[in-house]
Amino acid sequence: MKKGIHPENYRPVVFKDMSNEDVFITRSTINAKETIEIDGVTYPLVKVEISNTSHPFYTGKSKLVDTAGRVDKFMSRYGNRNKK
Repeated sequence: MKKGIHPENYRPVVFKDMSNEDVFITRSTINAKETIEIDGVTYPLVKVEISNTSHPFYTGKSKLVDTAGRVDKFMSRYGNRNKK
């Protein structure tokens, strides 16, 4: 591996899945504006929309994620084509 190209500031960071409130701690270099306290220790907090605990591929459940009405917009454009 090349020397000097990898970041040196890895630290524990909490990632929170906003769809099911699941949290997990991992090492990362990501910048976070918020913090969270877990077991008396304060960690940087990064909020994510989907993680492995809520993604349909990993859970086996089909879940429709609608962000900003995109599904409704798609259905209004293309959903009624078979009803002609």
